[in-house]
Amino acid sequence: MNRTGRIALVLALVTVVGMAFRVSWNALRDIANAVGADQTAATLYPFVVDGLMALALVATLVLVGRDRTFALRVLGTYTGASLVLNYVHGLVPALHGATVDWGRLADWDPANWALVLLATSLPVGSIYFGSDLVAKVLHHRPAPIPTAGTNAEESTKTERNRSMADLPESTPAPITATVVRVPDPVPVDYLKSAVALKPVPAIAPPTAPTRVKPTVRRASAVESTRSRRATGRVPQAARSARPKRTPEQLLAEARTVTADWPDAQITAEGIRREVHTSPANARTLRDTLLAERAAQAVA
Repeated sequence: MNRTGRIALVLALVTVVGMAFRVSWNALRDIANAVGADQTAATLYPFVVDGLMALALVATLVLVGRDRTFALRVLGTYTGASLVLNYVHGLVPALHGATVDWGRLADWDPANWALVLLATSLPVGSIYFGSDLVAKVLHHRPAPIPTAGTNAEESTKTERNRSMADLPESTPAPITATVVRVPDPVPVDYLKSAVALKPVPAIAPPTAPTRVKPTVRRASAVESTRSRRATGRVPQAARSARPKRTPEQLLAEARTVTADWPDAQITAEGIRREVHTSPANARTLRDTLLAERAAQAVA
């Protein structure tokens, strides 16, 4: 709608509201005269009721949130009160000529008391609610309108942050899987050629413990130093002296050890354990012994 159309619409609305106020002004003035108002007060009474309705309507267009809800309630309350008083003015013809008894708006006493209370309390309510609405409108700070450029980007960022804050829980960080390399399987041949463990000697059964009389140790100022286990390689001087055997001595000892062994039992590992030699010497002894047995079988 262009500017001319908007101005025409506002003027039409003002005209309709003005005519409606004139109709309601007549009824409210007669009601004010009936409850004891003088001529000046009765003339101003419609402005108190219908004027607050217009103020509440403007406050509704300006305020937001709870303040807007409050303005809507004030507007609805005073609209209902004005409707009730106009309805009573139409039901009581005596009000039109000001011939009704002073303070009498209905024949039934409870209804008359309620109507008089309503008519007399509306001016007091206008003072309270009108002041509150004006204070809310004056203290209202409208949200800044985003413009092109940096302001628009800041507004978008603010709205994004507000929407993210409404999440019940923060998004968890992605879990990165750690790749663990499994070692390659050991070949069977390597296991067969590995060094076999010696059999564990049998442990003698424990004997009955002897009962030792407990003794009381006294703490001394200087504790005795405990001997520590030797760590690292044993020095050459501390090793037991063992004569180095010649290949002929090793072969003779191997022949003696394997004299009763079958051919299938003669292996490098078995010879190494019994003769106590290196794996290379054990393989040489194995080959020599098997070759000797093969030569004896042919002969």
